[in-house]
Amino acid sequence: MTAPRLTIDLGAITANARTLVARLAPRGIRVTGVAKAVCGLPAVAEAMLLGGASGIGDSRIRNLLGMRDTGAGVDVDAPLTLIRSPMLSEVEAVARAADTSLNTEAVVLDALDAAAVRQGRRHGVVLMVELGDLREGIAAEDVVDLARWVEGRDGLVLAGLGTNLACQNGVVPDQRNMAELSQLAEAIEAAVGRRLSVVSGGNSANLDWALSTNDVGRVDELRLGESILLGTEPLGRSAIDGLRTDAFALVGEVIEVKTKPSAPWGVLAQTAFGLQPTRTDRGPIRQAIVAVGRQDADPDGLTPPPGITVLGMSSDHLVLDVGDVPVAVGDELTFGLDYSALLRASTSRYVEQVVTGAR
Repeated sequence: MTAPRLTIDLGAITANARTLVARLAPRGIRVTGVAKAVCGLPAVAEAMLLGGASGIGDSRIRNLLGMRDTGAGVDVDAPLTLIRSPMLSEVEAVARAADTSLNTEAVVLDALDAAAVRQGRRHGVVLMVELGDLREGIAAEDVVDLARWVEGRDGLVLAGLGTNLACQNGVVPDQRNMAELSQLAEAIEAAVGRRLSVVSGGNSANLDWALSTNDVGRVDELRLGESILLGTEPLGRSAIDGLRTDAFALVGEVIEVKTKPSAPWGVLAQTAFGLQPTRTDRGPIRQAIVAVGRQDADPDGLTPPPGITVLGMSSDHLVLDVGDVPVAVGDELTFGLDYSALLRASTSRYVEQVVTGAR
């Protein structure tokens, strides 16, 4: 079998989605499964839906277009949301492929409105408000006025209000910022004279708050990717109780095994990626190289097999201290992945994807 390859267990993804949907449902919160870490792979989206996700979100319109027409009998029949503000250059595709998009800019909304009218459609809009993480978001004092403007468009439907925390600066979703989101949602509803269909509280980083608070306020949706795919939460990268953490693995082939000094020699400068070498002299070690590089995965996000240590990674070589583990040229080694490593492995055209489990 080809290496490197990314193995994907759809059953584990469905199980994680089902568990999270069941935990959040009593609190009135539904789940949009986010498939961007796997480049919108339709089989993964279907696994999320099988687990009870109410729709699928992705940050790339190309991925959403692929879900609508895969040509492989796995077309995703569910509401699709573009979870990044649309580029002006892609509003026609957004109006065609996405039911809803997250938005922050009036100029984009104006173009999206015109595109939807040309296509005879009405496109759902969730306005994203800035609550401290300083990524995307409309200022809180401006969001009501923009909501009124959207409400009057022929091609747009004001679906709701949302926010995003933790991704850019690690701001933790808590009762204060979630209460502010609820208050803004109610202010918008008072301004437009109707109830919003979605108040999107955020991503997997919101889980601890959502499952522990006594008052979720108006939050009725979370956009969950990492927690469904990897069974971990983003704030501390710890495993979530009851979820599977083995849905993905990266398999690579060993191309060299030799006993070598543990420390380099000669005058040292930066490595190929601008890092400073930190290896210390521990005497001779058994060093192996796996045919996986930074084009394929993030070395900091790989978990090697027991007894093996990652020493470094260049474009195409993963260097390991294999200790006493029996490893030979031609052997395959399996690595766990965190979110960053999964994202890169899914994106690399050099990594084959092998899907297992029930669809």
